[in-house]
Amino acid sequence: MKEIGGYIEMEHYTNNEYYSSLLKLNSARNSLRYLIKVRKITKIYLPLLICESIYEACKKEKIEVCFYHIDNNLHPVLENIDDKSFIYIINYYGQLSKKYINKLYSDYKNIIIDNVQAFFTKPIKNIDTIYSCRKYFGVTDGSYLHTNCQDSLDIDFDYSSDRCAYLLKRYETNASDNYYLFSKNEIEIDNLEIKKMSKITLNILKSINYKEVIKARNENFKYLQDNLGKLNKLKVCNNCGPYMYPLLIDNGEVVRKKLQENKIYISKLWPEFEKKENVFDEFEKNLANNILPIPCDQRYNVNDMKLITSKIKAIMLEFK
Repeated sequence: MKEIGGYIEMEHYTNNEYYSSLLKLNSARNSLRYLIKVRKITKIYLPLLICESIYEACKKEKIEVCFYHIDNNLHPVLENIDDKSFIYIINYYGQLSKKYINKLYSDYKNIIIDNVQAFFTKPIKNIDTIYSCRKYFGVTDGSYLHTNCQDSLDIDFDYSSDRCAYLLKRYETNASDNYYLFSKNEIEIDNLEIKKMSKITLNILKSINYKEVIKARNENFKYLQDNLGKLNKLKVCNNCGPYMYPLLIDNGEVVRKKLQENKIYISKLWPEFEKKENVFDEFEKNLANNILPIPCDQRYNVNDMKLITSKIKAIMLEFK
């Protein structure tokens, strides 16, 4: 029986979701595990530059994993792929065009698109596509999955109330003070079983003004491209509501540390883990070590981008 009365809980939001028709699960890696189960995948090709958790998700499902390289356009280099294998394609920084993805689908069919870094890039019909919510918004978990292969997996809702502390503390204090809570949540996410997106996460996602999010991200990205594009060794284009601005420079690791000293925190997205460290090519090593994914999300405005840009340029002058 429904409870009536008592204390008031979190507000219930009713705005439209961005992907209301997609399958809602609790993490991107579990969206992949879901696909492995329902499509009965036994072998998959992953890019070498990938979050280790995706590799671990594949191993957890006990499927065969092979690796492929990417080229300097962030495109997969695919060779000798058999018809039964699946290929996991990461849309790095949203730089893969719809035309290119359609060509991949035409050539290989069994592809899965990882749009974790391209939340606002709409899925393409018949192509399995995975999205992450917490890479773009202030939620502890959540993933959308576009697929035409749904099965009646018996899964319950996830519960995220116990994982919200780092978000709430980050809102009122500093990120650095609560990083340990964020790290704890990352470990928990790694070990989640496949479940439906939590009700708290879904509720927050219904509260977001997506038009304003896209607008802010586009403006910030454009400023960074206009002012750092000539320094960037990676050719990039703006996509709808971009994830981060990928700045590839020499001495990127040094610049990252100096920015951190100025309380500008730039993530390192692909730390080389032991299983693969000896097989990176030179471009991939350079990308892993020297790319600076500059935040350009809805928390910031052009003035923040000006500050970041001036700091980067000042640091780079020290190398001349």
